[in-house]
Amino acid sequence: MKNSAMFWVATTTLILITLAIMVSMTFPFNWVFYITVLGQAAVVYMVYKVLTDNYKTDKTFEDFYEDHPIGKRTL
Repeated sequence: MKNSAMFWVATTTLILITLAIMVSMTFPFNWVFYITVLGQAAVVYMVYKVLTDNYKTDKTFEDFYEDHPIGKRTL
């Protein structure tokens, strides 16, 4: 099974939410530090995966938002 970019977005989000919970619960510094470093590496890798993902679309900026398309203006 191929890991898509959205898998890495979800994984990075979970790591960073876990980090926020650990900080609010005053976990030991070394745990917070290691999860912070892991989160930073995950963000870099996530950005790489999103930018290099093989995603094709026929939408353009003229189509506005994908969930609320605006008809193309004809002048």
